[in-house]
Amino acid sequence: MKQYDVILFDVDDTLMDFDKSEQAAFGSVFGKYELPDALERYRKSYRTISVGLWRDLEDGKLSLGDLGSERFRRLFLEHELDLDAVVFNQDYLGFLGEQMHLVPGAEKVIEALSHKRLAIITNGFKDVQTSRIGNSPFKDSFEQIIISEATGFRKPQKEIFDYALEQLQVTDRSSVLMVGDSLTSDIQGGLNAGVDTCWFNPARKENQTPIVPTFDISRLEDLLDIVI
Repeated sequence: MKQYDVILFDVDDTLMDFDKSEQAAFGSVFGKYELPDALERYRKSYRTISVGLWRDLEDGKLSLGDLGSERFRRLFLEHELDLDAVVFNQDYLGFLGEQMHLVPGAEKVIEALSHKRLAIITNGFKDVQTSRIGNSPFKDSFEQIIISEATGFRKPQKEIFDYALEQLQVTDRSSVLMVGDSLTSDIQGGLNAGVDTCWFNPARKENQTPIVPTFDISRLEDLLDIVI
């Protein structure tokens, strides 16, 4: 078995359950605006809008800052809501930063890998991700927390991986493994950077892309069989 000394982790839907976090924040922010039934009324269309915009972000078609308010601008337009998208997004991100829901096995895996060099690479918002990771049981487990908003680069760009490995002072990329749930962001990014990859695929989705991960796991604990 190949030796990996440095493990790079994605955050959302790899270590933390983003769906639960998003639902909680969505309910809280609309509750603040006295729209308590918004979760069931608007979340489906919001998810469609948001997924499309995050894909545009990966493709370099818009910035993270624009994505934040644009998703709500489109939602409010679709549902004829008279709300300020910029202010609303700021409130939403504040509530999202308070959410910390772990993926099953995440705490066990990070603890078991305490003898390895661990780091995070995430495309999220700086304040939100810093807060969520800081409130997690593994807040002190990572040598570096690389957040796209702070670097100016994003997965799958090679540059964000180059930046991360420079911060970690890694010269041998064969010793690095990238772990994440997104083929187009995490796995493609790892391939672009010349590092091995592990696709976390709990739903056991069929890979219908030309992107080929080095490993494919359905349980986060299965990562331990690869790196220990």
